[in-house]
Amino acid sequence: MTVGGWIFMTCSVGFVLCLIGYCFSKVLSKPSAANHMQAPLEINTHDFNT
Repeated sequence: MTVGGWIFMTCSVGFVLCLIGYCFSKVLSKPSAANHMQAPLEINTHDFNT
């Protein structure tokens, strides 16, 4: 493999590893879902009345 191939491969692998690290850090540092409740705990759909 040529020197250019080694440089390209090293940059590509480094980019992918940085992207994986960034994505993992964003996912794992997210607050828990319990803090972001948007709907009430009990929703009455009136299904039992019909």
